[in-house]
Amino acid sequence: MTAGGPVQPDEGRDDRGEGGGIRTALTGLTTRGRSFLAAGIAAAVCAYVLGQSDLLRVGLLLAVLPLVCATVLYRTRYRVAGSRRLSPARVPAGSEARVHLRMENVSRLPTGLLMLQDRVPYVLGPRPRFVLDRVEAGGRREVSYRVRSDLRGRYPLGPLQLRLTDPFGMCELTRSFSAYDTLTVIPRVEPLPPVRLSGEAKGYGDGRHRSVALAGEDDVIPRGYRYGDDLRRVHWRSTARYGELMVRREEQPQRARCTVLLDTRGAAFAGAGPDSAFEWAVAGAASVLVHMLERGFSVRLLTDTGSSVPGEGADGFAGASQESADAAGLMMDTLAVVDHSDGTGLSRAYDVLRGGNEGLLVAFFGDLDEEQAAVAAKMRQRSGGAIAFLLDSEVWMREPADVPGPLHRDAERLRLLREAGWTALSVERGVSLEELWRQADRERTGVAAAGGGRGAS
Repeated sequence: MTAGGPVQPDEGRDDRGEGGGIRTALTGLTTRGRSFLAAGIAAAVCAYVLGQSDLLRVGLLLAVLPLVCATVLYRTRYRVAGSRRLSPARVPAGSEARVHLRMENVSRLPTGLLMLQDRVPYVLGPRPRFVLDRVEAGGRREVSYRVRSDLRGRYPLGPLQLRLTDPFGMCELTRSFSAYDTLTVIPRVEPLPPVRLSGEAKGYGDGRHRSVALAGEDDVIPRGYRYGDDLRRVHWRSTARYGELMVRREEQPQRARCTVLLDTRGAAFAGAGPDSAFEWAVAGAASVLVHMLERGFSVRLLTDTGSSVPGEGADGFAGASQESADAAGLMMDTLAVVDHSDGTGLSRAYDVLRGGNEGLLVAFFGDLDEEQAAVAAKMRQRSGGAIAFLLDSEVWMREPADVPGPLHRDAERLRLLREAGWTALSVERGVSLEELWRQADRERTGVAAAGGGRGAS
């Protein structure tokens, strides 16, 4: 909850009796106030010309009334505290979030009629406005409105504006709070089926490989005995060597790893908007990241520029832990604002991937020319398993009524990736990631069976 400070009509001003204050008050005159002032001046001029004293009094009354209302409104001091609460603060694209506004009169005097409005970007909907009746001293009012966006991103909400008006509607003055909040619209996450994919390490109850056990008994590094250690883990040879009780270290399981590669090159994607190929790729990467975190993988997000999520460790974010929800939130925040890069190649991402065994590699590629397809093919050499979703612009922009099947250029890229060991699939507009995810598992299983089980986990 973000609280704004007290709002006063004359906040930050010491010139209420000078020309600056009068000019500020006069700029707040409404159409009614200006009409009264103009009518009063016209009546006074006519009365002076015609010598009608009664008409002069009427003209003076009409002209003075809006001036008095503006002066009184400008000198009135309201102390109003406001706050805003988002529910939720992170929402998927296409879903609604509710914004709760709370106003509290912290002065000893009741307020007059107040109009409350919040500034929101146009993509979230129209600007909300609320009319608040008289708020008693110490009283509070709560209102709420809904926002929705089909476009992911980070959108500022605020500052909150309070419009003050007099009972006659002659003058309106606007004052603003200084605080604002941010609504994060993240990509849509599609639930994926728990298929069996290569690149998984066994362990955590499933018999996964243990790095210390693979090293052998000669590489065991003992440590000093601690209260509560199991005596069955006492390493007697080291105990005799060091003259104190030593125990074997617990074998640390090797967590399965998954790297999700997102191609963000602007030249690789055509079109824009919620239904574009790039937005499908971003949503697909988000779905895979969340799915792998839920399965206990150490997950890393990588782009074609070689950058990853800020705060991500060397092995990525660990899943199946208390921090997995925070890790998913950080990745979603990164994907909420990811945009096209100016790069033209995948070499930076390849340099990051060739540094070690990345486990399972899931890539979302845009258009690949012959050179970039060769770079993508080489990424498979350092991964335990690789799945590629190819979003070729010609295939993506093709109408559903057209003849199915990949185009010639797309077929060549798929063939090159598959020969390098990728499970490569072409993505057409309107297809769901869940369907492609199952298809990738079927194709991987078929390849493994044809090769005598090679690559199966």
